Amino acid sequence: MENLSNIGVIKSLCERHGFSFSKSLGQNFLINPSVCPRMAELGGAKPGVGVIEIGAGFGVLTVELAKRADKVVVIEIDDSLFPVLNETLAGYDNIKLVHSDVMDVDLHALIREEFAGMEVCVCANLPYYVTSPIVMRLLEERLPVESVTVMVQKEAAQRLCAPMGSRQCGAVTAAVQYYSEPEVLFQVSRGSFFPAPNVDSAVIRLSIRKTPPVETADEAWFFKVVHAAFSQRRKTLPNPLSASLGIKKQLVIDALLSCGLTATARAEELSLHEFASLADKLLEARG
Repeated sequence: MENLSNIGVIKSLCERHGFSFSKSLGQNFLINPSVCPRMAELGGAKPGVGVIEIGAGFGVLTVELAKRADKVVVIEIDDSLFPVLNETLAGYDNIKLVHSDVMDVDLHALIREEFAGMEVCVCANLPYYVTSPIVMRLLEERLPVESVTVMVQKEAAQRLCAPMGSRQCGAVTAAVQYYSEPEVLFQVSRGSFFPAPNVDSAVIRLSIRKTPPVETADEAWFFKVVHAAFSQRRKTLPNPLSASLGIKKQLVIDALLSCGLTATARAEELSLHEFASLADKLLEARG
């Protein structure tokens, strides 16, 4: 296949197959030749491994994954890309294309049917507008995968991988920390894409935890408390927790104090362990 990092080649492909980029699908395709090999290596593509890719673009990352892994299954929502991919991925018999929205795919069934006996990882360049929903679905479903390595907007990468207790953290940060060990691997400039977006990107890896780092009496309640706490992040915790959870403010204050926290604490100041302890105390207070 011709060099897919060459703008002329890309434009020729577009003309030949009548393809045009979709703003609504957030299509900015990687063209930097150094990014995809590095991403595939750090994303865990190797012999004995099966990889799920979400969104193929023109197949630049797909090819690098297929060179290293035993099998690659690509979930692609845009049917107009399939004629392009049939050309760019020709010659690789370990790639399967699935035409669907990843939010609609039964991922547990896909893994059972496509990757029997293999270690599985996810590696993808995600559209900015659906980063959090896709990441959260991959984590919350507790898929049998080793890691999720994705390219996202730089700001999103910083938020997803922020340490708890920092000003950048939020409810999604707590969830990511609960299900995985996140890290920013490297940054990618906006000039690495075609068309070029208005922001820079970063590649992050979420290494899936076998067990959560904290114990809590009720996991669903724990996350309800976390979301409530961050719903009004500028306010001290008694206000959003009381309003969202329907617990009297004094009982919320008592729960905070019993956890060694102050009545003026804010959500961004708490560690994951403190959130777990607080959630359990509030569960008791709720009765």
